[in-house]
Amino acid sequence: SSFLGQVVREQSFVFSLLLLNLEEYFFEQHTANHIKNKGCRDERKFRGSLKICSKSIIFEPDDNIQPIIKIPLRDCISIKAPEDNEAKNPFTRYGRTEHLFQLDVAGKLGDVVQTLHQLYRASCLDKMGDQAAMITAILQSRLARTSFDKNRFQSISETLHMECKAEMVTPLVTNPGHVCVTDANLYFQPLNGYPKPVVQITLQNVRRIYKRRHGLMPLGLEVFCTENDLCSDIYLKFYNYQDRDELYFLIATYIENHITEHTAESYMLQWQRGHISNYQYLLHLNNLADRSCNDLSQYPVFPWIIADYSSSVLDLTKPETFRDLSKPIGALNKERLDRLLTRYQEMPEPKFMYGSHYSSPGYVLFYLVRVAPEYMLCLQNGKFDHADRTFNSLAETWKNCLDGATDFKELIPEFYENDSSFLVNSLKLDLGKRQGGKMVDDVELPPWASGPDDFLQKSQEALESQYVSEHLHEWIDIIFGYKQKGSEAVAAHNVFHPLTYEGGVDLNSIMDPNEKVALLTQILEFGQTPKQLFTIPHPRRIIPKLKSLSRTSSHNVSIAESPVSPNEESFEDLTEESITLAWNNIAKLKLDEQYKIHKEAITGIAVTCNGSSVFTTSQGKSTGQEIEHYFLFFFLQALSSCLILPGDTTVISSSWDNHIYFYSIAFGRQQDILMGHDDAVSKICWRDRRLYSASWDSTVKVWHCAPGETLSSKKHHFELLAELEHEVSVNTINLNAANTILVSGTKEGTISVWDVTTATVLHQLPCHSGTVFDAAFSPDSRHLLSTGADCCFKVIDVQTGMLISSVTTDEPQRCFKWDGNTILSGSQSGELLIWDLLGGKVTERLKGHTGAVMSMWMNEQCNSVITGGEDKQIIFWKLQY
Repeated sequence: SSFLGQVVREQSFVFSLLLLNLEEYFFEQHTANHIKNKGCRDERKFRGSLKICSKSIIFEPDDNIQPIIKIPLRDCISIKAPEDNEAKNPFTRYGRTEHLFQLDVAGKLGDVVQTLHQLYRASCLDKMGDQAAMITAILQSRLARTSFDKNRFQSISETLHMECKAEMVTPLVTNPGHVCVTDANLYFQPLNGYPKPVVQITLQNVRRIYKRRHGLMPLGLEVFCTENDLCSDIYLKFYNYQDRDELYFLIATYIENHITEHTAESYMLQWQRGHISNYQYLLHLNNLADRSCNDLSQYPVFPWIIADYSSSVLDLTKPETFRDLSKPIGALNKERLDRLLTRYQEMPEPKFMYGSHYSSPGYVLFYLVRVAPEYMLCLQNGKFDHADRTFNSLAETWKNCLDGATDFKELIPEFYENDSSFLVNSLKLDLGKRQGGKMVDDVELPPWASGPDDFLQKSQEALESQYVSEHLHEWIDIIFGYKQKGSEAVAAHNVFHPLTYEGGVDLNSIMDPNEKVALLTQILEFGQTPKQLFTIPHPRRIIPKLKSLSRTSSHNVSIAESPVSPNEESFEDLTEESITLAWNNIAKLKLDEQYKIHKEAITGIAVTCNGSSVFTTSQGKSTGQEIEHYFLFFFLQALSSCLILPGDTTVISSSWDNHIYFYSIAFGRQQDILMGHDDAVSKICWRDRRLYSASWDSTVKVWHCAPGETLSSKKHHFELLAELEHEVSVNTINLNAANTILVSGTKEGTISVWDVTTATVLHQLPCHSGTVFDAAFSPDSRHLLSTGADCCFKVIDVQTGMLISSVTTDEPQRCFKWDGNTILSGSQSGELLIWDLLGGKVTERLKGHTGAVMSMWMNEQCNSVITGGEDKQIIFWKLQY
C-alpha cells in the first residue's frame, strides 16, 4: 500500500485526497478495524476509520503513530467479502498484499461492497473522461435516493424555501450532499456525515456571500459570517448554475437589510480614504476575484513586498528595501526577462511569456508543507518533495523567484497574518536532507527577523508602509486590473497562457469527455489568473496624516507619518480638527429658525462673509434678507441660483431668462446684466475673478472680470475665456478647492470633468439615467460625488475617471454637502438625510421641509446650514454639540 507518512494528525485536516490533481468525491466513512496477520500469533487490530472515495480507499488509524493507508482502486486485483467471515470483513487484494478490514456496518456490508465494486469498475476504465462519467453517475444515483433530513432543522417552525443537491468544497476534498435553505438557516447534509452530520449556518450571521467560478464553471457559492476573515464558513458547488443563483438570491434577499453588498469599487473607496488597510483591501479583492482558501487552484494571492533578506536591520524608509510593485515577478530581472521575450517573439500562437503561473496548487502547498503535510503528500503521491526543492529559506526562495528560469510565484496571505506556524516544523516532519547534509527543519529567516513572529510583524509593517501604500495600485493593475489582459498585459510583460484566464476556454464547447477532463486537469495544475476587477488604471491611495488602521489581527498599523509634531499645530490644523469634529457630530443638527418669504420654490442661497445677510432666489421672484431687518429688496425675475462677490457689495443671480444679473447690496438695485447664453442659465460659480455659468443651451462659459475693475463697480466688463461644449442641457456645475477642475452635470445624466486651465475635458461618464441635480468634489479633490433623478449617489475617482461607488437611495436627493465620507443631503420628501457613504446607508433623518429640499448652504466651519425648499421655506440649522 501507499503510506501517507507518520504525521501527527489533527481533526482539522483528518485526511485529504488528490489523484491526477483532481479532487476526489468522499462517498462513505465507516468505523473499522484493520487486521494484520489474520489467524497468526502476531495478529494485530488497529482501530480507525475506513473512507471510501471515488478513486481510492483510505484507512486512518485512531492511533496517530500509525500511518494512513491509501489504496488506489485502479491498482486493486479484487475486492470481496470472504464467505467464512460472518459478513463483516471485506478485504482488498493490492498486488501481493491483502488488506482485511472489519467494519461496524450493522448488516449493510453488502451495500458497502457493492459501492466498492462500482467504483472499482469505474477506476479500471482506460479514459479519464469515461471514469469521470461513471463516477458522476454513481454519485447522482446515490443523491437521487436520498433527501435532506428535515428533523435536522433547528426549529419546527422553520419554513423550507429550497432544497437541492450540491457539494461542499474543501482543499482537495469534495463532499456531495443536500443543501437546504429555510427562513432562518442554511443547511448542508453530506452523504458521508463528514465533517459532521449537518453543517448549519444562521442566516442572520451571514456577512458576505460570493458567487464563485469552480473548475472554470460558474457553479460555486461561498458564504462568510465574518467581515475580514481569510477563510469562509462554507463553500458549496452546485450541479447547475440555476440552483446556485436561486440559493444566492434567497440568502442575499434575507441579508440585504442587514448588510451592504460591497463591490470592488466600494472597497477601493474605503481603501483610498484610509478606512481599511492594505491587507484588508487585498483580501477583499481576492474574494471578489474568485480566490478562496478552499480552492488550491485559486488560492488568494498576495505580493512579495520586501526585497532585502540580507540586512541585519529592515529599513522601511528606503525604497530599495522594497520590490518594484509596478512589474510582475517575471519582469523584475532584466536578463531573465530578455530571454523570455526572445522566446515569446519566436513562439507560435497562442503566445505566452511564462511557462508557469504566479499562483498554483503546487506553490501554495510549497509554502504550507509544514502545517498541511497531508496535502503535499497527496500531491506528491505519498512522498514529500526533494529536500532542496522544499521551502527552506526566505532569502533562497526570493532569489529563485528573481533568477529561476521557471519560478515566478507570488506569496500567499499567511505571510501577512499572525500565525507563524507555517514557518516552523512543529510536527517534526522528516522533510529530507539537503545536498550539503543539513536536515530540512524550520524555514530560515532573514537576519533582520529575531523569530517567526517578528518576521510576520515586520512583513505586516512593510505591507502597510508609506512606500507600499503609494505603489500598491500598480501591483493591483497587474494582478486584478487593466494590465492583466490584452495589449496592456503585453506592454507590462504580464502574459500567461490563454487557458489560465477567465473565458480562456469554454468547457461546454468540448464534446470529447476525455479531452475535457485532460484540459481541466492541466489548467487546475498550472494555476488560474484571478477574475479581472478593473479595466482602467487603479487610482492611487490618498496618504493622510497619521492614522491607525485596525485589522483582523490584534495589532494596529500606521499608513503614513504626520509632518507636523503635536507642538507645531498650525491654524489650518486646528480649523481642520474643528471641521472634522463638526462632521462627526453632524447628526446633532437642530432646526433653529425658519421663514416663508417666497411665493415659489427656493432655488439658491448665498450668505455674506460676515454672516449678517442671507440672499435667496426662487422660481418666482427673489429676495435678499437681512437677518435683523428682514427684507431688503425684491427681484422681479425668476432666478435659478445666486452668489455674493468678495467684499459683500454685489450679489449675482442667474435667471431662466438666459441672463445673469448683478445687484448692489448697498443700494438694492440692479447694476448690470450679462447676456451670455441662448437658454436658461441654470447655475453660476465665482472664483478668482472668474465667473462660471452653466446653461440649458448645452454650454458652460468661463468669464473673466477685467483686472482694473473693482467688484463693486456699477458696470462689469467680462471677457469670455472659454466655452465648454456639451451635447445636452447643463443643469449644474461646481469647482474643486484649487479652482483647477470643474464638474458639470447634464439633464441626461452625464458627468463631465474639465481642466479649466486648458478648457479640455478630462473624463466624461454617463453616470445617471436622469437629470444630475448636484455634483461636488471632496475637500481633497480626489473624489467627485453626484446625485440625480435616478435615486443614486455616484462617486468618481477624479484622477482616473473611474466610477468607484454607487449608492441607491429610496428617493431622489436634490442637493448635498459632504466631507468625503459623510453626506448631508436634502431629499425629495423634505427631510435632511445623513449618509455613511462607505457603508451605503442612512444614519440619521432630520425632519424639516414639507416639500423637496431644493438648495443648501453650509458655512466653512460646517456647523451652520441653511436649506431652501419646494415648500417656499428657508430653514436655519445649527449644530448643537
